[in-house]
Amino acid sequence: MTFRPEKWAPLCALLALTPACKHTGDYVWVDDLPQAQQAADKEYIIQSGDTISVRVWNQEGMSAKARVRQDGKISLPFLNDVEAAGIPPNVLARRLQARLKDFIVNPVVTISLEEPKPIQISVLGEVTKPGNVQLEPGAGVIQALGAAGGLNDFASRDMIFVIRQTQPDAGAPLRIRFTYESLTQVRGRAATFRLQSGDVVVVE
Repeated sequence: MTFRPEKWAPLCALLALTPACKHTGDYVWVDDLPQAQQAADKEYIIQSGDTISVRVWNQEGMSAKARVRQDGKISLPFLNDVEAAGIPPNVLARRLQARLKDFIVNPVVTISLEEPKPIQISVLGEVTKPGNVQLEPGAGVIQALGAAGGLNDFASRDMIFVIRQTQPDAGAPLRIRFTYESLTQVRGRAATFRLQSGDVVVVE
């Protein structure tokens, strides 16, 4: 995908993140992130574009593999359209069990992720190939840097940031700082931090 610098000029002007406007600014070290934020990162949330398997124990006719549509729903036998996006698989399983009680006694439903939708992020700053990249869900910062060709000769190895908009109305995005050493040596919370769609990785 071709990288267009002009597309990211407003981000640079707003956050002062690119090499031309380098500025440390406000940030939180990844090891100092609130535990609630870390816990939220560990629980997978079903998204539009995912393909999931719905298995109803001992009921092949009610089981199906379905792709989550852009409206966030899947189509299932007997239940027709069911809201799936925006909730964890275990929550969806409980909701389906409750609805299937109209058809069978004590239904047991399991949900598994067959094909997760890739996450979309941007990698900017002092990397070999800045731009937009797609990664598998669960990828971390080191995978993003690898997809961008790694750090270039001008990169500051202790000034790697993830910019994350935590809530649509939260105002300024969260700016999380990493060091290259903690990422490559799989140390501390840097080793377990997971990127989300919409994150921007910036190397100063």
